[in-house]
Amino acid sequence: MIDRRRFAAAMLATTLMVRPARAGSDAFALDGSFEQGGIARGQVPPGTTELQFDGQPIPFAADRRFLIAFDRDAAATAVLEAKTGDGRTVREDLQIAPRAWNISRLDQLPKYPVPSAEFEARRPAELARIKAARALQTKAEGWRQRFVWPATGRISTLFGSQRIYAGEPGAYHSGIDIALPTGTPVRAPADGVVILAAEAPFTLEGNLLMLDHGMGLSSAFLHLSRIDVREGDGVRQGQPIGAVGATGRATGPHLHWGSMWRGTRIDPLLILGR
Repeated sequence: MIDRRRFAAAMLATTLMVRPARAGSDAFALDGSFEQGGIARGQVPPGTTELQFDGQPIPFAADRRFLIAFDRDAAATAVLEAKTGDGRTVREDLQIAPRAWNISRLDQLPKYPVPSAEFEARRPAELARIKAARALQTKAEGWRQRFVWPATGRISTLFGSQRIYAGEPGAYHSGIDIALPTGTPVRAPADGVVILAAEAPFTLEGNLLMLDHGMGLSSAFLHLSRIDVREGDGVRQGQPIGAVGATGRATGPHLHWGSMWRGTRIDPLLILGR
């Protein structure tokens, strides 16, 4: 169980690390959580023709708005560069704050259980569907919104939590788990397009639903008891999209909500409106 006082203190610290927007004729306007697992929105300088984030090209909208995010294990610095039509380069060096993660050590357990034959047979096709869904690009505009909770309840596992098995690190927890009864409605945290709605439970994720919010930002909802939308559907913020369950590899009913930006896993708590 998450200690509510520690959780509140952590969220206060997160709030204090939110960088205020700043702008100028030759500067980026930036606002967001500049920390590991965080996300920021911005606006490129006028006349920008190309935008790069740590050397990789990223898109920006016609109104010059864009989105960036920082991985759970992001380095201490990141670089934004905009090239303008008159040959100038505008550079912004970003400082990314580290975070303390919840690490537990299980010295007597092996890292991997022996997989079943059924799991090994089914898993490649499931991963291929997830990869294909993440590659889809839609015109969704939810990335511009301040996200809302898809469901509210006790947070049982935080983003970034990790177990060490007999000295070997396991994969870190890629989202947040919200403990709720089976059947509790799940709502879209922002506008989006349904890019995956599993018609049969996946081995790990169970009934899996994925939304694209545009600009490379997506949400995934795992272990659902049912899915109320279909692939290709457009959804609005707050719209019911499914219900909490315990399908797949789950020890009890809960909602696992994961967020990703262009392959970077981010903390859903840091994209919520405050």
